[in-house]
Amino acid sequence: MGFDFEYALSIVPQILKALPTTFLVTVLCCFCAAVLAFAMEFTRRSGRILGYVMRFIIDAIRSTPILAQLYFVFFVLPFYGLTLPPMVVGVLGLSVYYSGYLAEVYKAGIDAIPRGQWDAAKALHLSRWDTISVIIAPQMLRNIAAPMGNYFVSILKATPYLAVIAVPEMLGEAFDIASDTFRYAEPILVVGIIFLSLALVIAQLVRLLEERMQQSLKR
Repeated sequence: MGFDFEYALSIVPQILKALPTTFLVTVLCCFCAAVLAFAMEFTRRSGRILGYVMRFIIDAIRSTPILAQLYFVFFVLPFYGLTLPPMVVGVLGLSVYYSGYLAEVYKAGIDAIPRGQWDAAKALHLSRWDTISVIIAPQMLRNIAAPMGNYFVSILKATPYLAVIAVPEMLGEAFDIASDTFRYAEPILVVGIIFLSLALVIAQLVRLLEERMQQSLKR
């Protein structure tokens, strides 16, 4: 059975019906992972004991396969009375997984800020929250725009993992088409091209954002 370009084009609209779900999962995961990583990183800097605990949690998250985490939440927790919808499990799983990596990105961005910024804030008697939100966070975001954007692209590319827990994203739709027609090459290729296109667009947007931030620093 050869590759059928006409058939591949005919299934594009059906696969694109799952694009909103993929977008929604990606946006929610990016936001939740960024916020969770922010909390994790500043908790790690709140004291020695909290620092050790949070370091262990971050390392544990990063050292565990993402599929293992998804399977644990989706298949194991119901045995203990906690059953979550597939979409919730997917967003929660990807958010927690990538928050571990983003926390390390935040750490590098904060470490690049001169210590004098913290000392100046302390001399002005600013609260810890004011110091973080007004002085540290804006500088940190300028330092990490590129790597943070790269992880957002990675989150987009990781959404096909959710097909294993029945989240109706694009790869899951492609598998449904393939199981009905026994043609796998066309649906998988179409999904691959769509993901490639989306990743390239996001990467370009991140590059433009990084250039704008660099220009703002030169002013």
